[in-house]
Amino acid sequence: MYRILVIEDTEEHRENLAEILALNGYEVDTAENGKVGVDKALKEKPDLIICDVMMPELDGFGVLQILSNNHKTADVPFLYLTARSEKDDFRRGMSLGADDYLTKPYDVALLLQTIERRLLKHERLRKASNQHAPFEGFVNEAKAQELLQNLSADRELRHYQKKDVLFEEGDYPRYLYYIEKGAVKLFKSNEDGREFIVHIAGPGEYLGYLSLQKNDHYTESATVMEPSDIRLIPKDDFYALVYGNRDVNARFIKLLANHVAEQEQMLLDLAYNSVRKRVASALVNLHHQSNGNSIHFQRDDLAAVVGTAKETLVRTLSSFKTEGLIDINDGQIVVLKPEKLQKMPN
Repeated sequence: MYRILVIEDTEEHRENLAEILALNGYEVDTAENGKVGVDKALKEKPDLIICDVMMPELDGFGVLQILSNNHKTADVPFLYLTARSEKDDFRRGMSLGADDYLTKPYDVALLLQTIERRLLKHERLRKASNQHAPFEGFVNEAKAQELLQNLSADRELRHYQKKDVLFEEGDYPRYLYYIEKGAVKLFKSNEDGREFIVHIAGPGEYLGYLSLQKNDHYTESATVMEPSDIRLIPKDDFYALVYGNRDVNARFIKLLANHVAEQEQMLLDLAYNSVRKRVASALVNLHHQSNGNSIHFQRDDLAAVVGTAKETLVRTLSSFKTEGLIDINDGQIVVLKPEKLQKMPN
């Protein structure tokens, strides 16, 4: 019997959906918000996840981002079921790796057909992988990310301190970097030395794969933001794995696609969104990455994420605090109302 995890904050919708699934022969587990849903998925891996988008604590985008970056749940089929049908939401959900996106009110027959189709496809892929040679079968079953983690396990582990440089724009790549602990900022600099942060990488993420696959110089710089433990995988080992295994190659193609989508969204935000909207979006993203905990971020770095001056950022944060959207304790930012920040008018 397939087990489905339903993550939905509205009790009535959650119970109705659970009842429908149970009547159709599925074992159902439920969660009332994103944080509870992530905990349940990691403790006991479900066969499929149905998740709402707008929820307190942790929204659906944050749930998918966390589960996709964990090798235990990265291959679980993930369906969004939500009242929101805007194009940007659909694009963001699919770019994060969602398998489907259905809107409320949903057609029960269509929902059940979608679930069955996704489960059957996942089962076919699992069975096909078991027919390969032992090593390739292991890769398919454990997923490409776990194989890379195994590759990095016996590689050099370096301990970095805050502000240590991993690589600089223009350097030629020698390693694939795997973050076991800590945080690293990827940024570009203009002629005046002003930084614009394009990504904050955390545990479980890889750095440098774009330049390695292009066999070209780094287009960004990487600096450690807090004490970090990072594995260094020689580029020759990376090439052997990527070009010798289609599953690993597919994994990095997906990472590249997500990278492109993320860059496009950042450019759109810079071009069309107000400073308040950009600061609100950055806080929501960091809130998700920290799993709802306080945000430890230098104001210079946060300004570089948003693409504004530090003074403007500080004024905006002060305004958000006055409005009760955030709290600031000893320089650490606590997001109080992520759903209101998410819906910040432009």
